[in-house]
Amino acid sequence: MVRWEPNPRGRLQEAALALYGEHGFENTTVAEIAERAGLTERTFFRHYADKREVLFDGADAFTEAFVGTVANAPAPEAPIDAVTAGLLAAAALIASREFARQRQAIIAASPELQERELSKFASLSTSLADTLRERGLDEPAATLTSELATAVFRVAFERWIEESEDRDLSQLIRESLDQLRAVTAGA
Repeated sequence: MVRWEPNPRGRLQEAALALYGEHGFENTTVAEIAERAGLTERTFFRHYADKREVLFDGADAFTEAFVGTVANAPAPEAPIDAVTAGLLAAAALIASREFARQRQAIIAASPELQERELSKFASLSTSLADTLRERGLDEPAATLTSELATAVFRVAFERWIEESEDRDLSQLIRESLDQLRAVTAGA
């Protein structure tokens, strides 16, 4: 009889990441992931809809933290300040740089996963723009702000996973926002 082990979701994620790295995303099956994790396929599907979702686990929490922080910002707060707080709240959910590096390498090697990631960012941007409009920001400012915010996150995130320095993601987000402010102030 198999001994029960805790954290099946984490074990599935760890197994998937290892197998995707070894064999590629396209060449890895759910059965292989479950077996490597010491679980059944049925257990896999209790936690994930498909093998792509293992890499996007936490995307809903990320969006909720980002958009929720913007939605709950004090009414007089400037949109850029609310967005900055949202970016920092969402970034705080990303704990492991090594996991992020491995995940991004797998996504970069798969057009299907790249498309999925772009879709997730588009959805995030739409949710953020809706929230900014609800806070009273007119168009096109709401859409521009949401698109810039997601771009700031992506640039800071890419710098974070590529850097050898031990700076945290929130610091790189602040630096990217400062650079954006400097560029727009000079316009």
